[in-house]
Amino acid sequence: MAWKDRIDMSLRDLKRLKTIQIAIDRRITQSEAAMMLGVSERQVRRLIKSVRDVGDVGIVHKGRGRASKRRMSDEVREKVIGLYREKYHDFGPTLAAEKLLELDGIKISDETLRGCLIVVGLWQKKHKKSVHRRWRVRKGCFGEMVQMDGSHHDWLEGRGPMLVFMGYIDDATGKIYGRFYDYEGTMPAMDSFKRYVKRNGLPMSVYLDRHTTYKSTGKLTPEEEFEGKTKPLSQFERALEELGVEVIHAYSPQAKGRVERLFGVLQDRLVKEMRLKGIKSKDEANEFLKGYLPIYNKRFSVCPADETDVHVKLPRNFNIDKHLCIKTHRTLRNDNTVALNGKLYQVEEATKAKKVVVEDRLDSSMHIIGNGKNLKYKEITVRPIKKATADRKINSPVAVANDHPWRKHQKQLNRKWIWANAY
Repeated sequence: MAWKDRIDMSLRDLKRLKTIQIAIDRRITQSEAAMMLGVSERQVRRLIKSVRDVGDVGIVHKGRGRASKRRMSDEVREKVIGLYREKYHDFGPTLAAEKLLELDGIKISDETLRGCLIVVGLWQKKHKKSVHRRWRVRKGCFGEMVQMDGSHHDWLEGRGPMLVFMGYIDDATGKIYGRFYDYEGTMPAMDSFKRYVKRNGLPMSVYLDRHTTYKSTGKLTPEEEFEGKTKPLSQFERALEELGVEVIHAYSPQAKGRVERLFGVLQDRLVKEMRLKGIKSKDEANEFLKGYLPIYNKRFSVCPADETDVHVKLPRNFNIDKHLCIKTHRTLRNDNTVALNGKLYQVEEATKAKKVVVEDRLDSSMHIIGNGKNLKYKEITVRPIKKATADRKINSPVAVANDHPWRKHQKQLNRKWIWANAY
C-alpha cells in the first residue's frame, strides 16, 4: 500500500490545501498564502511543489503514520512492563523510571513509561480537582522561616513498628530535614529541633500547626497573670521563646502547604526506597535518612531570592539542653524535699530558694534548679510508715437542744410528710 493511500487528511489539512490550490491558480500570491497559513514563503513553495507532484495528499507531512526511528523495541517494552509488575507495581512513572535506570540499567523517560503503562492498564491519568488557593511568596533567605510538622504513617509497611516522621522544610529553599520517632510529642519535637539546630543553626521563625504539642490549650495561672503573660505556652513554645525563635501557628493544613506536600511526596518515594532496602526498624530508617536526605535536597531544593543564610550559629559553650527540656515549677518544702509525679526527692544542699524548677532533659536526666543554681538531690525510695491509728477516738454525733431551730424545721417536714401520705 502506497504512503498516500494510508493518509487521512484532517480538517486543518483541507484548509491548508484550499489555500495552496488558490495560490497554484494564481488568485493570491505566495506571500499572501504564507501570511494566511502562518508559515514562510519558502514553506509555501515546498507545499505547492508537493501538491503538484503527488496530488492533494502532498499537503500532509510524509512522516505521518510512520513509526519513529527512536521507538522503543517490543522486547524492551515487555521487559520494562514485566519489571514494573514485579518490583514497582505501586510506583509512580517518575519514580519507577528513576529506579529502572538506577537498579536495572534501563534508561526510559517518565513520560514514555507513563504511556506504556496506560496502554496496558497499569496506570490511569489523574485529574486533579481545581481548588482556588492564594499563592504565598516564598521567604527570601535560607533560615528565615522553617515549616515543621509530624507525619503519622505506616512508613515500614508492616515490617516494623508504626513511626512518626518529624519533618522540617525551609520556606525559601525547600531544603528538608527529618527523623523518625515512636510518637509525636514534646520530647521528639525538642530532640528533632535540637538536631536541626546543630546542623543549620537557629532559624528566625518556625511555622507550626495547632497540635497540643506546639500550642497550649490551658489557661493562665494566677502566677503567670501576675508576671504579665498574655497567653499560656506549651513546653515547646516556651523553649523556642527562650531561644529567641518566633513561633507562628497555622489555622489550616493548606496554610503550611509546603510541609504537607513534602509528606505526600515522602509517603510515596521514601516508603518505596526503604522497601527496596528492606528496612525494618526505626534505627535502620534513621540511618538510611543520613544518605537519602542530602540526595533529595540536591535534586529538589531551589535557589533562594537572597543567598544570605540567616540561621544563627550557637556558641560552643552554649547549653541548649537547658532550654530544650520540660520545666516544672515546684515549691521546696520545709524539709527540703520536692514532690514530682508521685516521687519524692531530697535536696542535699542548703538553699534559700522557696521555689525550684525541675528540668527533665532530652538525655533522660533530671535537674533541680534553685535561684539559678543546679542543686544536688537524691530520690527518697523508702518512706517511713505511719503509726496505725485504729484506737483513734471516733467523733460521736453532736446532741441538738430541744429548742434548736433545726428541730422546729424537722417537725414541719415530718408534718408535711404525714399529710401527704395520710390517704
